[in-house]
Amino acid sequence: MPVINRVAALADEVTEWRRDIHAHPETAFNEHRTAAVVADKLRAFGVDEVVTGVGRTGVVGVIKGKKAGGGKTIGLRADMDALPLSEETGLAYASQNPGAMHACGHDGHTAMLLGAAKYLAETRNFSGTAVVIFQPAEEGGGGGREMVQEGLMTRFGVEEVYGMHNMPQIPIGHWAIRPGSLMAAADTFEVKITGKGAHAARPHESLDPVVAASHMIIALQTIAARNVNPLDSIVVSVTAVETGKAFNIIPQTAVFRGTVRTLKKETRELAQKRITDIVSSLATAFGVKADLDYLIGYPVTINHEKETGFAIEVAREVSGEANVVTDTPPLMGAEDFSYMLEERPGAYIFIGNGATAGVHNPAYDFNDAAIPYGVSFFARVIEKAAA
Repeated sequence: MPVINRVAALADEVTEWRRDIHAHPETAFNEHRTAAVVADKLRAFGVDEVVTGVGRTGVVGVIKGKKAGGGKTIGLRADMDALPLSEETGLAYASQNPGAMHACGHDGHTAMLLGAAKYLAETRNFSGTAVVIFQPAEEGGGGGREMVQEGLMTRFGVEEVYGMHNMPQIPIGHWAIRPGSLMAAADTFEVKITGKGAHAARPHESLDPVVAASHMIIALQTIAARNVNPLDSIVVSVTAVETGKAFNIIPQTAVFRGTVRTLKKETRELAQKRITDIVSSLATAFGVKADLDYLIGYPVTINHEKETGFAIEVAREVSGEANVVTDTPPLMGAEDFSYMLEERPGAYIFIGNGATAGVHNPAYDFNDAAIPYGVSFFARVIEKAAA
C-alpha cells in the first residue's frame, strides 16, 4: 500500500501548518504558541481527549478506534521545539522570532503527526487507541524524560511507542532504521582548574592552569585511542576552553567543557571513570585544583527488535521494499525519545529529507515533499498495530 490517498489530499494543508509553525519557532519549554496550535487543531479534528501541560508544555491527544475488538494502545511521538539559532534561509515563512529557528525539522515532525491525527480521527479504521504525543524540549531539555516521569505511559495506557526524525541526504520517500542501538548516549562535562596567577615573565611563580588544562585535554583523547576497543564507538570532544585574555598574565583559572557520546552502557561508565581519573591525577601532577562537573544526559536510543521489524514492514508498505534501509549505521547524535523506549517497546525511524542542508544549520529547512510519506507511516502504524 503506497501513500494513502486521503493523506495525499491533505498534504497542502499540512504544509501550511508546518510553515506556520516554522515561522513561529519556540525553544525548549517555551512552546506555548506551538502547543496551543496543536491542542486547538486536535480539538477541531474531533480527537476524543486532548491534554495539555504534560511535561510542562507537551500535548497529548487520544483517538479511539471504531472497529470491534480490543486493539492495542499505540503511542506516536513528535517533538515541537526549535533551536536557539538565527535563520539564514531567506524563505517567505522564515522565523519571525529572532534567535530561534526550526533548524532540526521538528516543525515537520509536528505537522506530520497532526496530519496523521486528522486522518485517524476521520477514519478510525482500527479497534484500539492512538495516543499522539507532542513533546517539548528535545533539544537538550529532556522533554521526553519529563513526560515519562509524569506518568505518560501509564496514564494513557501506551503499550508500544513509535517516532521518526527527518534525515537530510536520504532521498524523499526513503527510510533508514536498525534494531538495537540507533543513536548515542550524550553526557557533558566541565572542568574548572584553579591555579596561581603570575606575570608571564615569571612563570616559575605560578601554578599554571592553562598548561594543566592543555595536558588534560590531550590526555582525554587517549580514552578513545587507548582505553576503548577500536570496534566500539565513543566520542570524547572538548568543545570550549575559557581562560585569561592578556598576553602577559598567567591566569588564575581555566575552564574547559565538552561532551561524551557512547553506544554501550559499559563504555559510558568507562568514559566517566577515565575522565575523573585523568583530571584528578593531572591536577595533582601540576599542583592545581580541578573541579569536575560530569552530567549524565540522554541514554542510548535502543530500538526493540520486534517493533523495529514492524516499523520496517510499515515503511515498506508506504514506500516499497527497495526504499527502506534496515541496517543503517548508528549515529553518535542523541535523542530523548530514548526515555520513551526505555519505558515501552517501540522503534525510531529516519525519514528522507532529500538533498537539503544538514540539521542544526542556519540554512536548513524541512522538505515538505516528505509530508505524505511521514503522515502515511504514522497512520498505518496505528491501523496495523491497533487493528
